[in-house]
Amino acid sequence: MKKIFLIACVLSSVIVSAQQKQPSPAAIERAQKRAEKREKINQLIKQEEEGALIYQKQNAFGFKFNTDGWGAFYERGKYKNLTNTSLWWIELGERNHQKEDKTSTLSSSSGFLVVSSYKFGKQNNFYYLKLGLGQQKLIGGKGNRNGVAVSAIYGGGITAGLLKPYYIEIQNPYNANKREEVRYTGGNDSLFLDPTIIIGRGSITKGFGEIKFVPGAHVRTALRFDYGRYNELLSAIEVGLNAEYYSQKMPIMVGLPEKNFFFNAYIALTVGKRK
Repeated sequence: MKKIFLIACVLSSVIVSAQQKQPSPAAIERAQKRAEKREKINQLIKQEEEGALIYQKQNAFGFKFNTDGWGAFYERGKYKNLTNTSLWWIELGERNHQKEDKTSTLSSSSGFLVVSSYKFGKQNNFYYLKLGLGQQKLIGGKGNRNGVAVSAIYGGGITAGLLKPYYIEIQNPYNANKREEVRYTGGNDSLFLDPTIIIGRGSITKGFGEIKFVPGAHVRTALRFDYGRYNELLSAIEVGLNAEYYSQKMPIMVGLPEKNFFFNAYIALTVGKRK
């Protein structure tokens, strides 16, 4: 019995000692990190419930209706903190001259009447390709999950201006049975600007092998109104301003002033996802 009693005492002493033993510094540090992580997650959940946009990155596509043309863009964003997101974007579009106007013509082909249109006096199609960097700054959160988040967007980057010759189809003035496609050369006004021999616009693919590259730069500022129901989805309307400067003047219309600085307003429809 004495041996059993001694064994029981020893076991009790070991158990009490183990219970009283303090955790190691490494164990304490791990516990603190777990607690901090739980607290951070709880804060993010609370912020999202209150209408804040919480995510790691976002991808978006959009289409712009410019006051002087159109544009389509892809945008990628990386979350920095509650109010700031870093952005980069690529955009392709076309810029038109305010004096452009379509003219319709009526001609016969293989015994049928054909209606076509062209832009009288148009010298070049002016396309652009932009690559930019910027910031998105949250001004006002959604307030609730069904509200609207308002953000300011600003930034800029490089621009490639692309001048594609505009071709028209004409009836040869010396041969009524011959048609040909011509572009403006500066010395063929009697052909290019004579509406009595113009049949219509030339082939849409004509001139791609003659595109001229003009380098430039751009800046952009806008307000984005995100009405997406859930933070995972981006559904927004954006209104903003663009400014572009090119290294040389861009000829668009024959006989009208050329310029290398362009300024316009736009409205864009944007959709995307956040992760």
